[in-house]
Amino acid sequence: MSPPPKLRVYIEKGQSLRGEYVFTEAFTIGREESCDVWIQEQMVSRKHADVVFEQGRWWLKDAHSANGTYVNGEKVDQVPLACDTQVELGMNGAVLSFDVEESDAEMTALETEPARSASVTQIINKYFDEGGEKDAGLHTMMVRNAFAQVQKKHKKKYYKIIAVFAALLVVTAGYAVYQQIIIQKQKGLAQDIFYQLKEIEVARAQSPSQSTEPDTDLLKLNQDYEEVLTQLGVYQEDLDVEEKLILRVARIFGECEVGLPEGFVGEVKRYIEKWKSTRRFSQAINRARSNNYIGEIVRRMQEQGLAPQFFYIALQESDFRLNACGPPTRYGYAKGMWQFIPMTAKDYGLRVGPREKDPVADPQDERHDFGKATHAAARYIRRIYKTDAQASGLLVIASYNWGERRVAGLIKRMPDKPRDRNFWRLMEDHIDQFPDETYNYVFSIFSAAVIGENPRHFGFEFDNPLQGADTAFAAQD
Repeated sequence: MSPPPKLRVYIEKGQSLRGEYVFTEAFTIGREESCDVWIQEQMVSRKHADVVFEQGRWWLKDAHSANGTYVNGEKVDQVPLACDTQVELGMNGAVLSFDVEESDAEMTALETEPARSASVTQIINKYFDEGGEKDAGLHTMMVRNAFAQVQKKHKKKYYKIIAVFAALLVVTAGYAVYQQIIIQKQKGLAQDIFYQLKEIEVARAQSPSQSTEPDTDLLKLNQDYEEVLTQLGVYQEDLDVEEKLILRVARIFGECEVGLPEGFVGEVKRYIEKWKSTRRFSQAINRARSNNYIGEIVRRMQEQGLAPQFFYIALQESDFRLNACGPPTRYGYAKGMWQFIPMTAKDYGLRVGPREKDPVADPQDERHDFGKATHAAARYIRRIYKTDAQASGLLVIASYNWGERRVAGLIKRMPDKPRDRNFWRLMEDHIDQFPDETYNYVFSIFSAAVIGENPRHFGFEFDNPLQGADTAFAAQD
């Protein structure tokens, strides 16, 4: 009997010693340290679930947990695990993803090459094998001499062709090197222009008086940047649709398209597949639409000069649930759609209710008030954006999850320029300190924003939820 295939477990949401586990035999999941997958979350029972290999596949079985086990928002007693299965331990609790490693396909036997015709072999040996017959006849010698002369002529011809081809290779290689030098210079120029724009944006954001008049220098820099992008063919027609969307969203979040690290596009696509594997994205967007949340969120972000795409922070934090309560932290329970901890809520004028130390919704807690909490969230994001994050949207998202004060300390050690203050540099310089949770958080929000630009392309049955949202809200007013 063959052993079970490897089962990989990813901690998408929740506190755990590791972000990834690999198993080839049965294991347990729970809050007790003795569990093989130890999840340090209040919603998780001491022994929450068992994972076993039965009937030729892996199964997750709820171990009579207090808060239940959910798949796609539905409570289950057991569920078969396949590639990209996502399980929630308690409603809005820890989230685990499972991947079953496919077994290698069996190799098919190669057919042996048929033996060559004996007559062909005999002819080759007789006429063209120099080590063949020593006392060859007149006819055989004539054939050999004729073949030798033909070979000599062909060799001269081939030498000329090879010489010409070699010369062409040298010219082509030289031109390719020259082209690469030009491309690298254009990329450097694009980044120079882009970060000039960012420095102006940061300076204007920090200025107490902001003019409403159009900045001609800023307009000229934008035109120059677009021209260089066109020359580089960044958004060329044959580029994959998804790659174009990823580049566009990177620009929206304040990252230079030509400065993205290698592997970034592929990593975003991996997270897009995770969203596509569950109904969570659709359900959350439907909830936001049915409760008329989208227009208000977009309006509040735009009031603060922020991209509407910060809307997806609320999706990742709570799935747009007003009464959401997060896990305990040393700062208290995070609550509401925007998951404010008590200290931050008070900093932004929200009244914290008398049950702030209990993991339950509190009608007297303004973190559960959609309008007030959304206004506070926009102002909070704006403050991070214009100060230490230096207009990097991905740094803002990382700060929102990891703790703006904790990230700020690391960011302040970085050079004081937008060019050098970005998410990639933060990860590179502090890889040992960078939590998996924050990495997943940033890529989940970024990939959700990419899907949101064109949901139908990714198989969702609705249009861009942000399209015209500000106009729709204004009409309701």
